[in-house]
Amino acid sequence: MSDAAAKPGDSHKVARAIDALRRGWPVACGDAHAMVRILAVETADEQSLAEFDGAKPADILIGAGRAETLKLANQREAATPGAPVRIQREAWHDLAAAIAIADPAFDLNTPLKGPFHALALPQGEALAAALKLARLANLLPAVFVTEAAGGDAVTPADIAAYDDPNDLAIAARARLPVAAAETAEIIAFRHKADAAEHVALLIGTPNGKAPLVRLHSECLTGDVLASLKCDCGPQLSGAMAAMAEQGWGILLYLRQEGRGIGLVNKLRAYALQDQGFDTVDANTRLGFAVDERDFGIAAKMLKLLGQDEIRLLTNNPEKVAGLEAAGIAVRERVEHRHGENAHNERYLATKRDRTGHQL
Repeated sequence: MSDAAAKPGDSHKVARAIDALRRGWPVACGDAHAMVRILAVETADEQSLAEFDGAKPADILIGAGRAETLKLANQREAATPGAPVRIQREAWHDLAAAIAIADPAFDLNTPLKGPFHALALPQGEALAAALKLARLANLLPAVFVTEAAGGDAVTPADIAAYDDPNDLAIAARARLPVAAAETAEIIAFRHKADAAEHVALLIGTPNGKAPLVRLHSECLTGDVLASLKCDCGPQLSGAMAAMAEQGWGILLYLRQEGRGIGLVNKLRAYALQDQGFDTVDANTRLGFAVDERDFGIAAKMLKLLGQDEIRLLTNNPEKVAGLEAAGIAVRERVEHRHGENAHNERYLATKRDRTGHQL
């Protein structure tokens, strides 16, 4: 039986839909019970929206985290930021108005035009899948939506198949001396569905003991540009130094920028932080979960490396829980504090007080 036949969903269909949304093309989402067509607000233009609308303006779908700001959901509903909220679109809701509804970064300089009317959600599962597609595309979770009748659509089962960490495989490996340790090997992993490339850096030599492991999410601003808004760069260099000192460790460099929301959305969250919101509220106002990362990917990388018992270098208990849920035994959590400065004091306090980091 082929891999495609063995799975209940089609991950390739999701990859094509993500590409379409990023290019500003409409896609269908749902199943035989309920189906909708969607067009990403972020990548639509005047022509594509006019074609999508047809004779009647398409409604706008956003997440409950964003809807709470617009007074369309209460705080209990907003506790699930990804839950769909459908806004009835009026004739005067042009593309610019839709962008203002979708992106909270414009709230202070683009007064929102209300009141808005939230609609019932008879196609709830299809609409939730639609917002999930937008998130997978690293777009704002906001789409134009209309009903669809028949045809090929991305189903919730397809999305589940796309998210499967078991589709990860080793693609290449090579010796790579680094400043922290001349004895090091780099191993690249590629995910079959989304073609994302994750990296492991093996430092030192296996010694029969559980390796010191660091899960490090990609951070362009911190790792490359030495941003002072976070502690990512110092944590990265500190992790490699600790592994070199102990003689054996594994750095997993995960392509999950901005806690999984992508670089562009992370910069949007930065803009909201400049308006006074902390990292948690910034993410949820954008319509994302507090943390969108998938630690199952890291667990699969470790299994492919033959490591199912580790010592984890982290202050985040969620990483421990995520790895253990995926079958990795975390024998010890090793504290990892680096890079405190005047610019990231609030960021670190939010980690401690709102996301449970043990700092």
